[in-house]
Amino acid sequence: MDGRMMRRMRLKEEEAPGPGNTASCLCGSAPCILCSCCPCSHNSTLSRLFFTVFLFLGVLVCVIMLSPGVESQLYKLPWVCNEGTGSHVVLQGHIDCGSLLGHRAVYRMCFAMAAFFFLFSLLMVCVRSSRDPRAAIQNGFWFFKFLIFVGITVGAFYIPDGSFSNIWFYFGVVGSFIFLLIQLLLLIDFAHSWNQRWLCKAEERDSRAWYAGLFFFTLLFYALSITAVALLFVYYTQPGACYEGKVFIGLNLTLCVCVSIVAVLPKIQDAQPNSGLLQASVITLYTMFVTWLALSNVPDQKCNPHLLTHFGNGTVLAGPEGYETHWWDAPSIVGLVVFILCTVFISLRSSDHRQVNSLMQTEECPPVLGATQQQVVVSEGRAFDNEQDGVTYSYSFFHLCLVLASVHIMMTLTSWYRPGETRKMISTWTAVWVKICASWTGLLLYLWTLVAPLLLPNRDFS
Repeated sequence: MDGRMMRRMRLKEEEAPGPGNTASCLCGSAPCILCSCCPCSHNSTLSRLFFTVFLFLGVLVCVIMLSPGVESQLYKLPWVCNEGTGSHVVLQGHIDCGSLLGHRAVYRMCFAMAAFFFLFSLLMVCVRSSRDPRAAIQNGFWFFKFLIFVGITVGAFYIPDGSFSNIWFYFGVVGSFIFLLIQLLLLIDFAHSWNQRWLCKAEERDSRAWYAGLFFFTLLFYALSITAVALLFVYYTQPGACYEGKVFIGLNLTLCVCVSIVAVLPKIQDAQPNSGLLQASVITLYTMFVTWLALSNVPDQKCNPHLLTHFGNGTVLAGPEGYETHWWDAPSIVGLVVFILCTVFISLRSSDHRQVNSLMQTEECPPVLGATQQQVVVSEGRAFDNEQDGVTYSYSFFHLCLVLASVHIMMTLTSWYRPGETRKMISTWTAVWVKICASWTGLLLYLWTLVAPLLLPNRDFS
């Protein structure tokens, strides 16, 4: 009882009004920033959401930088497209590279975000509970974090061009490849959780409606996947040409059929009763999505319709052979939406599955407060510290995920175009192969989740 009374007194002291209350909201914990405007929540969840807001602010700045009106104001920065004579470099007779300033700004903004989160990733290594002094930095001091974020961003915009864009491009390629796998991992977990919960509800309520719902969505996802395959063949292949695209589409379709068959094999069903076609249909649809992203970067006019799009203001960009390119194409927009959903998903929940929690460095059942303490906190509308006995997620790994998210959104907004030696952005086969390899690796990862209980019977895969 003494311990509970002490916690209750601390909560009362934090809520006490006074001249220092406003200052504490600037440098205190995440719950204080929200004050009484939010429902009772875990401190760990709110901290992750605040860091995600920092990421989304950076993404918003990147989107603004890509607007034509803002690009024209970027000539004042030191990395504008000027040679020693002061004349603008011309891109294969089309336009000067002033139209690419927005994309160079995206590189620097995303570098600033990655540096900010990487700094916190190093700072939060081996934090075990909120009793660690560094946990206060993770969960508080938001005003000063914002100042640091702005400071790093301003400094990044004064990085001279030189070889920065080329080197940072390859960092973006590697980081984006890993983030695509993280997206697939979260998607696998989401599909498993969805299937398991609906099956449990069907058994508890003895209702066939839940089975019908699973069947409907499974059929819908497979129908969308088949439609995607047909559209990919129509728009990204040509008779007697585009052999690479045909191989990629056909091979990924074959692999998706194989994993779908494996998912319903009797031995797999015995080892994993919750495994089924719903998960396989979700993975199939995601694989077709990644295949679409890959084909949208093929540097061939005949095999990529996105190389023939104009800007709204009438200017165009040159591809590797003088073809015209467009930045805000459909793959980039859909990729941005998927990125936002995935990032929010990372911030909001822990998995119900032990293996996913092990990979994502999260806890399945986070420690909770006692009933009396929860009652006091709920009545005051405050978030509470649920990490006194142990953190519910790895602080360092979470920030590392945001580093990967920063470089992934950089590649998405710039359509994976590489800065060329002649001050132009070009589409390369590097982006195509990275995305295709990500789709293959993802399918192998999902296949491993199916066969692992059979190959390693002594391990617990529940």
